[in-house]
Amino acid sequence: MVNTLDASFVTEGCWKPGLFEGKVVIVTGGAGTICRVQTEAMVLLGCQAAIVGRNEESTVAAAEEISRLGSDGCVLPLYNIDVRDFKQMEEAVARTLARFGRIDFVIAGAAGNFICDFAHMSPNAFKTVVDIDLLGSFNTVKACFPQLVKNKGSILFVSATLHYYGVPFQSHVGAAKAGIDALSNALAVELGPLGIRSNCIAPGPIGGTEGFRRLVQKDLRDKAIESVPLQRLGTTRDIAESTVFLFSPASAFVTGTISVVDGGAWHVGTHFSHNMYPKQLVERMRSKL
Repeated sequence: MVNTLDASFVTEGCWKPGLFEGKVVIVTGGAGTICRVQTEAMVLLGCQAAIVGRNEESTVAAAEEISRLGSDGCVLPLYNIDVRDFKQMEEAVARTLARFGRIDFVIAGAAGNFICDFAHMSPNAFKTVVDIDLLGSFNTVKACFPQLVKNKGSILFVSATLHYYGVPFQSHVGAAKAGIDALSNALAVELGPLGIRSNCIAPGPIGGTEGFRRLVQKDLRDKAIESVPLQRLGTTRDIAESTVFLFSPASAFVTGTISVVDGGAWHVGTHFSHNMYPKQLVERMRSKL
């Protein structure tokens, strides 16, 4: 996978070159489509980054490619790390500190998702998504907490809009993301006196992502675009721009917020009717009754 962003993000963009010079971000899910581009943006603006993933090949490849946007060795791949395991996250933090000496920003973006109707979803399947998304986010921030206190750092959770209304076959994800929002809000209030900010970013329909590919069938994607007030799909760059804003000094007084990046889509209600999903899922659910 080639980088989505390039030097024009700085030379032709909104942000001051070197905005994050001397800063370090740790990113879980950093080899995925959304979190990878978030990392690209941070690196282009001078940040050093550690990306955490389970798969060695994809994590190392992403780190090598993103490194080309910054200085040599500016991206550290941390693979074979399961965010559900707190000790593994502590190890990831220790390796980041050994390499870069500090952590200023945290992006908790590791996530799991699949389409499944409630009738066929096992307790283990539900638990897996909640553990990756919610427990994994907790473990990530908990492991980074001493550095966040030391550097008056900032946390960014990657949430969603699936729990703002009923979305069929996504009850597991909606429950996990609702928990993430609650966690972020609580940390914003509790950790504010320590100078730590906590916010969420909630992507809506973002083109070119694995989530959009899974959730929306090809023949219904044009209809999905029509339902967005801004009449287009979001891009990973849209997420990157909002990420930079929330970590930048421009957001120094912004904490406990959920930045929804969806072109206004959630305000017009759900368009994720059963027709937006494979019809066989509805039939399978009925057959279970």
